[in-house]
Amino acid sequence: MDLVTFFLRQHAAVHASDVSGHVFPSQRIFGELSDDQMRMRPGTGLNSLIWLLWHMARTEDAAVNPVVAGRDQVLDEEWMRRMNVPWRIIGTGMTDDEVTEMTARADIASVRAYRSAVALRTREVVGTLRPEAWDEIVGVEDIKRGAVAGAFRDWVEGTKYPWLGWTRGDQLASSALRHNAAHMGEAVTIRGLAGFALGI
Repeated sequence: MDLVTFFLRQHAAVHASDVSGHVFPSQRIFGELSDDQMRMRPGTGLNSLIWLLWHMARTEDAAVNPVVAGRDQVLDEEWMRRMNVPWRIIGTGMTDDEVTEMTARADIASVRAYRSAVALRTREVVGTLRPEAWDEIVGVEDIKRGAVAGAFRDWVEGTKYPWLGWTRGDQLASSALRHNAAHMGEAVTIRGLAGFALGI
């Protein structure tokens, strides 16, 4: 199996089936839930499922498009208006009040649609990425593109950013695979605490 095929198979498992056509048990984590369940925060300081879905999509969008591929974000295609979410940041460092506001105001169906649009763009980027680009290093100019696009709160050129020095392949694996998988684990916990546990 080649690298791109392997990546795309793993990527399909952390996204809804409309992205790849493949069905995985993990896709049930955010599926078959009411809007009220998606907005529930079952404890102080805990995220809602809709916030997690938005944050996962924002991180993948910012990391894959301006940082890895040097492209505009999917967000720029009127998704802020459609989602009714005024922030361009990826969500890292949001205050509890901001999480509460985002949770209350977000259009659930549009956040789901945005996440699928981001995933489809990721698959396009990965499918067309030059083989040698997987080993290229993410540099300051790459991070700056994301910052200019508004994705990274308070980042100032000349300061450190966690993705600096990674390869583009590392960045793709982190932001489009591992990051999504980690927050899906968090979502399972939130579902359990909220009383609608998922037996997978």
